[in-house]
Amino acid sequence: MTALGVSLLIVGAILILIEAHVPTLGVLGGPGVIALGVGAVLAVLGLGGGIVLGVISALLLAGAAGGVLALTVGKGIAVRRRRIRAGPESLIGHMGEVRSWASPSGCVLVDGALWRARRSMLDDEDQEDLHPGDTVVVDHLDGLTVSVRRAEEWELIR
Repeated sequence: MTALGVSLLIVGAILILIEAHVPTLGVLGGPGVIALGVGAVLAVLGLGGGIVLGVISALLLAGAAGGVLALTVGKGIAVRRRRIRAGPESLIGHMGEVRSWASPSGCVLVDGALWRARRSMLDDEDQEDLHPGDTVVVDHLDGLTVSVRRAEEWELIR
């Protein structure tokens, strides 16, 4: 029984350690906490301790592991909510300038790079075509083509 308890303690610790480095939002950490608690009870009972001592050690160990798990899950959720700050997806919302336009597509300069562009589905089709020098806002990214719409007055004030 001691070997099974120690094995569960090791497996539980490994699962919680994996959860800390690969946030799975508790999928691995939850069973890890349970394995630590059961392993603590079995290890203490196997070493000749009483049931009360086993339950107390299990509660202390599972409580500490549960705290670590709560911290890890909280940080994992916070990271998933953050806005993308690097890579092509970070272009969404950035302003650019039309370099050339032949309806329905053209070329725009955004953050110092030239991108193939097309009119955004959010843009009104009634509006006039874009012309070189117009300020546009990136709404969507599809591969190497950005979808743009004409910048509104309040966006130009920045």
